[in-house]
Amino acid sequence: MTIGVGDKVPSVTIQHKTADGIDQVSTDEFFAGRKVVLFAVPGAFTPTCSLKHLPGFIANADAILAKGVDEIACLAVNDAFVMDAWGADQGAAGKVTMLADGSAKLTQALGLDLDLVERGLGNRSQRYAMVVEDGTVTLLNVEESGQFEASSAETILAAL
Repeated sequence: MTIGVGDKVPSVTIQHKTADGIDQVSTDEFFAGRKVVLFAVPGAFTPTCSLKHLPGFIANADAILAKGVDEIACLAVNDAFVMDAWGADQGAAGKVTMLADGSAKLTQALGLDLDLVERGLGNRSQRYAMVVEDGTVTLLNVEESGQFEASSAETILAAL
């Protein structure tokens, strides 16, 4: 079952790379007491993700944060080292937090997983963006297959 507006984000552990190594953080802690824009991509370093999705949130970060958002985070079913390298490549530091869902635990718990086994990519995330306020989803835009509009930074900014 797919998560919806009004639902709490499931309690799982995700990761991100820090100067000291890999930081394990629970979604309960990550979303507690703040407003977060979380967007997810099928994979780091893939075409639409690298040319449009992440760059859009980097370019619009200041405007999004000015709307009362505390943090912008990008999630993918990749490991924390890949997410860190992709963030560095894209210039995300200080604008977008790069989160890893390496085993797809959060993605599956959200009901937003995508089977790309036949294309050699394994189990990934659907492309989406959500606003989470104190752990509760207040906006959820999931893309139709092959599309990129509903989850763009510009669409989310207009909805804030």
